[in-house]
Amino acid sequence: MRKIALHWQILGAIVLAIVVGYFVKSATTDDFAPNLFGTPLITMFDFVGTLFLNALKMIIVPLITSSIIVGVAGIGSGGNLGALGGKTLLFYATTTLAAILVGLFIINAVQPGISDGVPAGEMLALEADTTDISSKVEGRGVSDVAAVFLRMIPPNVLDAAVNGNMLGLIFFAILFGYFMTHLTHQFAEPLFNFWNAVFHVMMSMTEFIMKFAPIGVFALVAEVMSTAGFSAAKPLAIFAFCVLAALAVHAFVTLPLLLRFVGKVKPYKTMAGTSPAMLTAFSTASSSATLPITMDCLEDNVGVSNKVSSFVLPLGATVNMNGTALYECAAAVFLAQAYGLELSFGVQFTIVVIALLTSIGVAGVPSASLVAIAIILAAVGLPVEAIGVLMVFDRILDMCRTSVNVWGDACCATIVARLSGERTKVAIEGPGDEAENPA
Repeated sequence: MRKIALHWQILGAIVLAIVVGYFVKSATTDDFAPNLFGTPLITMFDFVGTLFLNALKMIIVPLITSSIIVGVAGIGSGGNLGALGGKTLLFYATTTLAAILVGLFIINAVQPGISDGVPAGEMLALEADTTDISSKVEGRGVSDVAAVFLRMIPPNVLDAAVNGNMLGLIFFAILFGYFMTHLTHQFAEPLFNFWNAVFHVMMSMTEFIMKFAPIGVFALVAEVMSTAGFSAAKPLAIFAFCVLAALAVHAFVTLPLLLRFVGKVKPYKTMAGTSPAMLTAFSTASSSATLPITMDCLEDNVGVSNKVSSFVLPLGATVNMNGTALYECAAAVFLAQAYGLELSFGVQFTIVVIALLTSIGVAGVPSASLVAIAIILAAVGLPVEAIGVLMVFDRILDMCRTSVNVWGDACCATIVARLSGERTKVAIEGPGDEAENPA
C-alpha cells in the first residue's frame, strides 16, 4: 500500500482537528466538559500538543548552531560569505518591506477600525481619551527599538541559548564559523567534522520527531478550536479578513513573482515541495520550531544545497518575518482607526520602519509578535493595553502569518541558490539550465 505523503497527513490532521475541536466546544458548558477517562479533552489536546512543541524546541539550539557554523565554514572565504549574506539580507529586507506595504494598503483601503462610519473603539471597549492619545502620537520616532540591536551581541552566549535569544546565537555562530576557516588545517578539520556530525545527528532526530507531526498538529489545532471557536466581534472579524487577504497577496502573488522572474523556478512546484514545512508552521505557529522541517523540505524536495539552506534558513527564522511585520503594521493602524485617529504619512512611515526593524528581533515562537506590537504602539503613542482586543483572533492569525514567514524563508533560499548557480529540482527548463546539466 502506498504511503501517504507527510503534508497530506498533516493537512488531514488539521481538517479532523477543526471538526473535533468544534464539536468539543459546542458540547462544553459551565457544568460539563467532554472528557476521556475523567480527563477533559481540551487538557489532553494541550498535553499532546505541548509534547510535540517541546520535542521540536529541544533541537532548535543545537540545530541552529551546528547548521550555521557548518554552513559558514562550508562557504569558505570572506568574499563568498559576503556575497551569499548580501543576497540573503537584501532579499529579506525587500520582501519584508513589500509585505508591510501590502498590509498597510489593505488596512487603509478597508478601514476595519471604522464600523458604520464611526470608530469602533467603544464597541471594542477601548476607553482611553482620543485627544490625549492624539497628542502622544505626534512626533514619535524609532528610538524605542534600539534594544533589538543590543540583542545581536550577547554578553553570554550560553545565556542567549538558554533564554532563546536566537539573534545573538546566530551572530555568534556566524563569527565562529567564519574564523574557523582561518585556522590551519590541523585545527579546522576536526572542528568542522565535529559540528558537521552534530548537524547530521540533529537532522536525524528531526526526521524521527516529524513522524509524530500529524498527531502533534491535530492536538494543537483541536485545542485552538475547542477554546476559541469561530466567534468574534464584527470589527475584529473584518480586521482578521484584511490581514488574511494581505498575507494571501504576499504569499500567492509577490513571492511567486520573485521566484518566477528572479529565481527562474516554478513557483507552485516550489510551494508544493515546501508544503509540509508551511503546514507545520501553521499548526505550531513557530518558525523556529519549524526550521528543521523547512531545511529538510528545501534540500530533499526543492533541491537547494545544504551549503545555502544551512546558512539562509536559520538566519531567516530569526530576521525574515514577512507575515509578522505585515501583521504588526496592520494591527497598529487598525487600533489607531478604532480610536478615531487620522494618522499622517509621517506617523505611518514611522510605523512601517518600526515594523521592519522589530520583525528582525522577534523570536520565532507563538504570539511573540505581540511584544513587537507593544513596542510599535508605545513608540507612536498608542495605549499598549489596546493589544488585548487583538487576542480574539491572534492564535489563528499567528498560525497564518507564521506560514508566510516560513514560505518567505523558503523562497529566499531557493532564489539565493539559483543566483549562486545551483540547478535545483524546480528550475524552469531553459537553455541556461540545460547547459549546466548536459545530461
